Amino acid sequence: MKPVRIGICGLGTVASGTVNILTRNCAEITGRAGCDVIIEHIGARRDNPLCDTTGYKVSRDIFAVVDDPNVDVVVELIGGYDVAKDLVLKAIANGKHVVTANKALIAVHGNEIFAAAKAQGVSVCYEAAVAGGIPIIKAVREGLAANRVEWLAGIINGTGNFILTEMRDKGRAFDDVLKEAQALGYAEADPTFDVEGIDAAHKLAILASIAFGIPLQFDKAYTEGIAEVSTVDVEFAEELGYRIKHLGIARRQGAGVELRVHPTLIPEKSLIANVHGVMNAVMVQGDAVGTTLYYGAGAGAEPTASAVVADLVDLARGLDGDAEHRVAALGFHADKLNDLPIVDAEQFESAYYLRMSAEDKPGVLSAVAQIISEEGISVEALIQREPLHGESCVPMIILTNRTQEARMTAALIKLKQLDSVSDEIVRIRVDALDA
Repeated sequence: MKPVRIGICGLGTVASGTVNILTRNCAEITGRAGCDVIIEHIGARRDNPLCDTTGYKVSRDIFAVVDDPNVDVVVELIGGYDVAKDLVLKAIANGKHVVTANKALIAVHGNEIFAAAKAQGVSVCYEAAVAGGIPIIKAVREGLAANRVEWLAGIINGTGNFILTEMRDKGRAFDDVLKEAQALGYAEADPTFDVEGIDAAHKLAILASIAFGIPLQFDKAYTEGIAEVSTVDVEFAEELGYRIKHLGIARRQGAGVELRVHPTLIPEKSLIANVHGVMNAVMVQGDAVGTTLYYGAGAGAEPTASAVVADLVDLARGLDGDAEHRVAALGFHADKLNDLPIVDAEQFESAYYLRMSAEDKPGVLSAVAQIISEEGISVEALIQREPLHGESCVPMIILTNRTQEARMTAALIKLKQLDSVSDEIVRIRVDALDA
């Protein structure tokens, strides 16, 4: 077979890892691909000391790569939305296959990009866009192809998981751990995408599309960050037998598909509750296979580059095949995608953890319990502490049974109107990840 010639756009962390793996593991990659996979052209504004580009054609204009007639596959590793979109669409228009690690690009513009690729008879591969080195795209799209996926849930942002792990293990405050995460390179100078759940929502939108055969709908994902989670909540969760994780959850229900990212209490004995630090993990429930778990490094130069190179090997194996018979970008062929709606947040179903500050006097607990009962919500557990010396208010912790979000919202409105309860009520969803 003739060699597959690739053009790499960008030379940052993941791109340098890709160059290094292609160089170091050349023999294994050739053996698996059935042909040589050759770096033909690199486009980057500057060199990267983490990889050696000696002997390679290097351009400072990344668009020179997509216009190079000798390039068969463009590897987009510049990140972001706008320039990356223009780059990928031009590569497709030039008849080149694309490999990308850009979850934001796929989540926001994937429907348009995949349609353009299908029209041109080329492939767009994006294994590296979700969970770094974990082959979760291939697992859900191909390995579980026989299954009706009921739900999936994942720790799919390592920064958030690192912060929550440090808060639990060392009792540290959120702001303190965030500064360390930035110093270690786990979080950007502007950490919004990580701590507010936007990064995880990008990835969840992609996974949900593959799992349920629906178009990409990132804009409809409910997203809640971890900045409001306190060490007090982490400690109470432990006392109740739970751990707090920042999860992306996609689940079928009667009205459609729940698509949500938020802090979640999960049982401490759950496998995913024991995923610590910057590691990622995704659980998938299929009707035939049951529950499966995928765990590994969710970011980093070589873990993510591992997924990039795996896509290159897959492409090399199938370049001579009929485009119509390649694996569809979202697992389901475009004309077979279904129209399951993304349900509104008020239709979510969950158990809840509530923490409020209440006056230590007779009748307060019964008033709180009455409001919760009036909304058809039952209480699973309750913790009420004795007041500290000189204080008139005590923390009250309530764990409810499963209910609809709309009921909980109504209950919270009434609870905040009680003069004996502070209007600062913490609400965190609880999920056993078994239904």
